[in-house]
Amino acid sequence: MKKRVLVAMSGGVDSSVTAALLQQKGYAVEGVTLKLSPGLCCDIDSARTVCDHLKVPHRLLDAQAEFSQSIVGDFISEYRRGRTPNPCIRCNDLVKFRVLLLYARSNKFDYLATGHYARIDSEPASSRLLLKKGVDAGKDQSYFLYRLTQEQLQHVLFPLGGYRKTEVRELAQRLKLSAAERPESQEICFVPDNDYRSFLKEHAPETLRPGDMILMDGTTVGRHDGIAFFTVGQRRKLGVAAGERLYVVRVEPSTNRLVLGQHDALLTKEMAVSEPHFIPFDELKTPMAVDVKIRYRSPFVSAVIEPFPQKRVHVAFDRPVAGVCPGQAAVFYDGDTVVGGGIIEPS
Repeated sequence: MKKRVLVAMSGGVDSSVTAALLQQKGYAVEGVTLKLSPGLCCDIDSARTVCDHLKVPHRLLDAQAEFSQSIVGDFISEYRRGRTPNPCIRCNDLVKFRVLLLYARSNKFDYLATGHYARIDSEPASSRLLLKKGVDAGKDQSYFLYRLTQEQLQHVLFPLGGYRKTEVRELAQRLKLSAAERPESQEICFVPDNDYRSFLKEHAPETLRPGDMILMDGTTVGRHDGIAFFTVGQRRKLGVAAGERLYVVRVEPSTNRLVLGQHDALLTKEMAVSEPHFIPFDELKTPMAVDVKIRYRSPFVSAVIEPFPQKRVHVAFDRPVAGVCPGQAAVFYDGDTVVGGGIIEPS
């Protein structure tokens, strides 16, 4: 009997090729599109068109309530606290690989497949599954998947992990998929035009509370129109003429102030990470040398991680790093293997 696979389909080229590849490999494929945010997320019609082309069933799963509360609500809450969240990681954790995988298993599917550029491998010595980078360094999405559990990894497929994006486009054209020429999706699916400032003005107008911009020595140099509109490391659109290049060094929700300073003030050699999750093992018990990403597009930085009080992880960088931003995810790697990660906390 064919293995049944439910493919998460956004209507884009990656999920479309994922479904086609699994069909070619002999799986019994069905597509599913999550309805997350009215008119602003996945293209349901495009996903259905691809499924019709492949002659496979298509399902629509309404997850708007969960998405609104757990993803959009948290996004707004984090900005209120002066933090910079990554909603895609949270969505993968709480919606795609929890709600959707539970739906797949409840409906007798053997696997859930997505179009993420990442790979799953096994480690015979420990009998554990590992999450690895996709082979296309420019498209690798393992950063967003560090919270996957062993149970989830057993029932997830990432068919695109061994492909480069150019190859996926070529496959889509060869298979005459309607999504072949579709552009890349926007960074935050529920924020129109990726304009989070306008989004916050509409959905959280209370964040528009003006406050002071001060220098490291306490000197007031300007006013801001809401701390939610600024993030640590930001240089542009500060509206301050100080005769020197200034950056947001710290956001202070308690005083509603932005602290500005020169680039050197951004440099740090350590940070704390909360809500740690690990994949090759359950718990970090001893110091470990890793490479760290402090943002999705940031370069890797060598560091040593070790257990820290209150179920946190201490990260000591080999060299000072700029732009460590509370609320963002720090993800740890050993070569091309994802060790784990967590949420960056204020120093």
